[in-house]
Amino acid sequence: MTPTHMSPRLIVSDPDEAAKFYQDALGAEEEFRSPPKDEGPPTIVAHRIGDSSFRVSPAVSSWGWLSTGDLGGSAVLLEIEVADPDAVGERMIAHGAEVVVPIENRPYGKRSGRIRDPFGHLWIITGELR
Repeated sequence: MTPTHMSPRLIVSDPDEAAKFYQDALGAEEEFRSPPKDEGPPTIVAHRIGDSSFRVSPAVSSWGWLSTGDLGGSAVLLEIEVADPDAVGERMIAHGAEVVVPIENRPYGKRSGRIRDPFGHLWIITGELR
């Protein structure tokens, strides 16, 4: 069987707060939200950025869903290619993210850097040289 689509799921301490960050800082569009149910599944928020999608879910240790805080850091780098990496990086920082590696022209022909979002996930922000 050949997969037709893959959507990463970002485990966070507060899915509502994370959804707002990704919408404000990255321009993510909310596709759907599953409301929490009494003793049922927690809130899960699906987003789309361009042709890509991802979900935001709360940490639920009994299910093995651990946040970056539970793990002591992020084990995954999420890479996003944008028209203006500097503007996206600045917008992320304005909404609470921090610079890990400054966005600048790289010898491999891209302008990129690394940002840690307020939930501990690491993003490579990349685009064309300027």
